[in-house]
Amino acid sequence: MPYVNTKEILERANKEFYAVPALNINNLEFLQAIIDAGVEEHSPVIIETSEGAIKYAGNGDIKLGAKLFVSMVESYARNVDIPVSLHVDHGKNFKIIMAAIQAGYSSVMIDASEFPFEKNVAETKKIVEIAHSLGVSVEAELGRLVGIEDNVAVESHEAALVDPDEAKLFAEETGVDFLAPAIGTSHGAFKFKGEARLDFARLKKVKDLTGLPLVLHGASSVPEDIKKLAETYGADFKGAKGVPGKILAESVKFGINKVNTDTDLRMAFIASLREFLSKNPGEFDPRKYFKTPKELVKNVIRERLRLLGCSNKA
Repeated sequence: MPYVNTKEILERANKEFYAVPALNINNLEFLQAIIDAGVEEHSPVIIETSEGAIKYAGNGDIKLGAKLFVSMVESYARNVDIPVSLHVDHGKNFKIIMAAIQAGYSSVMIDASEFPFEKNVAETKKIVEIAHSLGVSVEAELGRLVGIEDNVAVESHEAALVDPDEAKLFAEETGVDFLAPAIGTSHGAFKFKGEARLDFARLKKVKDLTGLPLVLHGASSVPEDIKKLAETYGADFKGAKGVPGKILAESVKFGINKVNTDTDLRMAFIASLREFLSKNPGEFDPRKYFKTPKELVKNVIRERLRLLGCSNKA
């Protein structure tokens, strides 16, 4: 199966009423876990890198970092029978977005959601025009999520939720391919103090007015068993709370087609790595102590693929 445009994956999800998780990577092990999970579930997969991941991969050289990720993902995609795409998550830096487009990313996100509506439209439209001319699809965001996204803080205590009428106008004026509306989630591992709630009525209005594939950011679930495993071996995740799986499944019914997931993968990897190192203090081969964490990350991804309805959709 060829390396594909993210729009191709999400348009089918939109038509057939399921969602595909978009899974963040920083290194080879996470990529292997995602590919293995997708193959085992016969599911499409969307792989994401943050701007920070691109800088990290290139050791500060963003063009090199973007090229390395494209090379890695394309190489795996050529050897599996599932659709695979590569996406820039929360792109804010024009140079990094351009580096990703030029390197061959499947899609990019332009996140100008911190600006007033008119400037968000202008910034998004600029990226859409460039990206579309090169066959790259574009995601944008309306509203704001609380928390930390790749070291970018949103200081307000409540998300500024999307205005459905603005979403319709935004889609028409920008030509964006998929849209992330803020409906009550937050970034990181500490999403809710009380009961987890999302504004599904608002989400449905956005879907009805735009018809676009919609994206749920801040969607990690922080599984209790993984949290307990990590804390058993020294982690401190007190107060961590994510979006329950039943709410994620419900969001798909109201129009979500792409579900961003990062924290769950990191927590699973660290939990298993802590356990392995504690039980194998004499081990110094990273290939051996990454093997078990990679397997746990793969299993977390497989559960997410099934939950969102994209297993056997490749």
